[in-house]
Amino acid sequence: MAQISDNIDDVIHRYRDMIYRLAFARMGTTYDADEVFQEVFMRYWKKQPKFREEEHRKAWMIRVTVNCCNKLWSSSWRRRTEALQENLVWEMPEDYGLYQALQQLPPKYREVVHLFYYEEMSTAQIATILHRKQSTVRTQLTRARHMLRNILEEDDDATRTISAHDAADCTE
Repeated sequence: MAQISDNIDDVIHRYRDMIYRLAFARMGTTYDADEVFQEVFMRYWKKQPKFREEEHRKAWMIRVTVNCCNKLWSSSWRRRTEALQENLVWEMPEDYGLYQALQQLPPKYREVVHLFYYEEMSTAQIATILHRKQSTVRTQLTRARHMLRNILEEDDDATRTISAHDAADCTE
């Protein structure tokens, strides 16, 4: 069995992108994702857990990220604040459209979509980490895909309607 590094700098370097992406997918803003990111690594630093395998560390990091997101969602502070407007920059316009569609999903669906598609985890791995049945994860993925399809089709219909209206204006 290969020795795994417990050096905090190595751990942060290895998991920073995954933790941030998951926190952002779950929370929806960079401000909240930053908060969760800091909390996850602060917990890691305070607890200094020991793992036999890197997969166990990864599962722990994901579970703590989900827990921190849940805690932030349910905090009384969050209920009394208003979200700040963010100016996110996207390389491709389609990325922004997908981001907006994903933000319309309930957090439990965004979470499984993110882990499945962006972290390339199997439904069995997701079920283990999120403490859900594998059939529940598959159902949530199916429902999320259906919701996304409907959201994206509605956006496409709205775009076509606007384009047709603009074309009609140009011919007048």
